Amino acid sequence: MIFVTGDTHRSDLARFAPFCAAHPGLTKEDYMIVAGDFGGVWSEKTLEEDLDRFSALPFTVLFVDGNHENFDLLSSCPVGQWQGGKVHFVREDVIHLMRGQVYELEGHTFFTFGGATSLDRAFRTEGESWWRQELPTYEELDEGLRNFKRCGRADYVVTHSCGERAYMHLASRRLIGVPRMYPENHLLSNFEDLPFGHWFFGHYHVDARLGEKYTALLHEIVRIV
Repeated sequence: MIFVTGDTHRSDLARFAPFCAAHPGLTKEDYMIVAGDFGGVWSEKTLEEDLDRFSALPFTVLFVDGNHENFDLLSSCPVGQWQGGKVHFVREDVIHLMRGQVYELEGHTFFTFGGATSLDRAFRTEGESWWRQELPTYEELDEGLRNFKRCGRADYVVTHSCGERAYMHLASRRLIGVPRMYPENHLLSNFEDLPFGHWFFGHYHVDARLGEKYTALLHEIVRIV
């Protein structure tokens, strides 16, 4: 089975206790995709302790990066090929799905693209609680466009932030404050006209179905397969 959920922010795992109780047959061959702000790779001092919480879950954790990640530490993890795309192997059962990659999971195609703007970075310290790598680059965008077009169609898109079209869905339903587009919204809008089935994203701290094509996630867990 494959599921997707929103930000876990390093230790926000309370949602998984009732979920696991309701799904007693879960194994490491099942996947839970976290739509950014995973947070499990945050401090070298607490890294093993933080990751132990995720490894203790009965499924394999996959995640796209959000804005609140330690990108220096994350980039030190080994890179390899997995299910058709590049990943960081954080642990055998904790895998980072990198930006602009396409994966084949259980007969379905997934396109992933992490990153977003930290709205609170004025209160953070660069290199300790905020990293410039939080924002996608044009090189990552170009790679993503090539990979997306090569696969022809993505059954599912999983990102941290969202494109302009989805952002306006949030604004029209007053699920965000004063609407203001950020750099990643413009970048991700490049994928909105490409063929995809459904797009899941986190970042905005709401659980909401937005029309037929988009779902914003925080604590909700959605089964995909």
